[in-house]
Amino acid sequence: MYKTLSEAAELLRKSTYTTAFSGAGISVESGIPPFRGETGLWSKYDPVVLDIDYFHNNPEASWKVIREIFYDFFGKAQPNEAHIVLAIMEQAGLLKNIITQNIDNLHQEAGSREVYEFHGSSRELVCIDCGKRHAVHEIDLDTLPVSCVACGGLVKPDFIFFGEGIPSGAYQKSVEAAQKADVFLVIGTTGEIMPASQIPLMAKSNGAKIIEVNIEPSHYTYNITDVFLQGKATEVMKALARELGIDLL
Repeated sequence: MYKTLSEAAELLRKSTYTTAFSGAGISVESGIPPFRGETGLWSKYDPVVLDIDYFHNNPEASWKVIREIFYDFFGKAQPNEAHIVLAIMEQAGLLKNIITQNIDNLHQEAGSREVYEFHGSSRELVCIDCGKRHAVHEIDLDTLPVSCVACGGLVKPDFIFFGEGIPSGAYQKSVEAAQKADVFLVIGTTGEIMPASQIPLMAKSNGAKIIEVNIEPSHYTYNITDVFLQGKATEVMKALARELGIDLL
């Protein structure tokens, strides 16, 4: 296994199709805690609030927690330097797309255009009854539960609750990227969450070189990773950008 920035940069320069795959670790430095672990959100909140059956039966109670976590708190988060480096890499032709497990929209806010949101997004809401989509900034979250402006039905955030399936469009695009990529850049994910965790494995089985950026070794590190760059996402991605000759302005 290689561990140097220069080897990672050389793989990226030679690549004809690089995909990034991001997890909670890339957004931690924007102030968004992970869901799991000692300091994770589920140590403070009961995860049942994001169970789809619980949401249907207790929409107001569920929405109170959802608003607090995803809109009062997460809504203040800003993209960090790791997000920005990926956006610049895309603009420079060094990155085709990003598959993200995150629902925070920070890749798009940083300027990335081709983003596949594996678990959906918090920036839109969808009516369970009529399917109408609402931009979150157009909805009054002071009155809960949120109701559809078109039909009055129950509205939920357009991200995956427990008991729901992965969005078919995002899943298909993610699989296609894993099949095409010759370099797969894994950032800030432990590889524990199914079925998202299988996407880098698909890329590896299709011949991709795996570059991994993580603070600690993950499930991928000793199984599929070719280059392990250990450290915070912002620090490693800035160093990698310098190695690639990318101007961060």
